[in-house]
Amino acid sequence: MDTHLPPKPRAILLAAGELFLRDGYAAISMDAVAKQAGVSKATLYAHFASKDALFAAVVASNCRAMAGAVTGGTGHESELREGLRRVGETLLRFLLSPRTIAMHRIVMAEASRDPGLAEAFLESGPRTARRLLSEWMAEEQRRGRLDGAVPALLVATQFSALLRNDLWLRAGLGLVPAASDEDIAACVAEAVEMMVRAYGR
Repeated sequence: MDTHLPPKPRAILLAAGELFLRDGYAAISMDAVAKQAGVSKATLYAHFASKDALFAAVVASNCRAMAGAVTGGTGHESELREGLRRVGETLLRFLLSPRTIAMHRIVMAEASRDPGLAEAFLESGPRTARRLLSEWMAEEQRRGRLDGAVPALLVATQFSALLRNDLWLRAGLGLVPAASDEDIAACVAEAVEMMVRAYGR
């Protein structure tokens, strides 16, 4: 959760995240969120205009936390393979976390009924994460480690897609209670090798 937020928005996001994960999206009202957060409905709506906007903010906050973990633990001092490995493991652990998987399931269950929620999730979650990852890729291109002729956003999109392999799919289906460090490392190693072969300089 964003630690830089003022106390009330932060409390609202924490409360909403807990309620959405516990009871699902459809079952939660803005009244319930206000009560859980200890704020008035007027305060809640002053910060978040709708339940869709609130859910999108929860998702975006999670993505920013993931981005902070990537940029905080992975600079550009290492060679390309090591840098990609660190970024890949951080991103895949985020994708496999129970919170991220639960949010994804909520959206999949609600998408046909509420396309606005699906679009909000797409923009605040996957698209935001991809843009943040592309910034890291762009710096690697600037340093001459990745092929600069390919758009950094495309490189980031392909790397993300390589990480969403059978392990991620099985975790989303509940067939992998908790991915092992060995499974994560193997998945990331395959993705890194393909990226280096395709775009490494």
